Amino acid sequence: MKILIIEDEILLADSLKALLQKKGFQVECVYNGEDGAAFAETEIYDLLILDVMIPKMNGYEVSRRVREKRLGTPILMLTAKSEVEDEIEGLNAGADYYLTKPFDNRKLLACINALLRRQGPQINELTVGNTALNLSNSQLSCGENSIRLSSKEFDVMRYLMSSQGQILPKEMILCRVWGFNSNAVENNVEVYVGLLRKKLRHIGSNVRIEAVRRMGYLMEVDETC
Repeated sequence: MKILIIEDEILLADSLKALLQKKGFQVECVYNGEDGAAFAETEIYDLLILDVMIPKMNGYEVSRRVREKRLGTPILMLTAKSEVEDEIEGLNAGADYYLTKPFDNRKLLACINALLRRQGPQINELTVGNTALNLSNSQLSCGENSIRLSSKEFDVMRYLMSSQGQILPKEMILCRVWGFNSNAVENNVEVYVGLLRKKLRHIGSNVRIEAVRRMGYLMEVDETC
């Protein structure tokens, strides 16, 4: 399962990330509200952990924007504000639970597990055309043919499949997969897209990753295959 942490206190965000990774979650961090909302709208997260007092767009605004997009991703809101009115504002903005800082990590984990249980059975596979990506074991398959993806290949493919029909700029893929603080460059995206194209052909997929000049990449299904 994948969790997005939206928190401007970098030490806290990194601490939460380390804690959750030890529990087996995939975790990403962003440090302001605008980036948090943009990432959340990709719909590939199972949970958002959202601080209220963050720059560019506060947590209440991020939560409202996510809900306006009709996204049902659970939101766990973190804040130093403990007044009842603040909690009511958070819940009215679309948060599912409101946790006041400082908090015990055991309570945080209990809240996360409770929110994830509410979602029922989790989607374990993405499908585009005749091709499926297993989110548990990173297997890309088409009929009886399958191949395992590396960690970065999996992240790029998951993002592309989740955004089918949308043109994804290279810089967006770069930030989404490698992170804002990475030294990776757009050439990294090109290399991994090339690797994925080869693997799609290898398993007989009718899915194509098309390059849209000066714009980015678009995943399409070739109906003639």
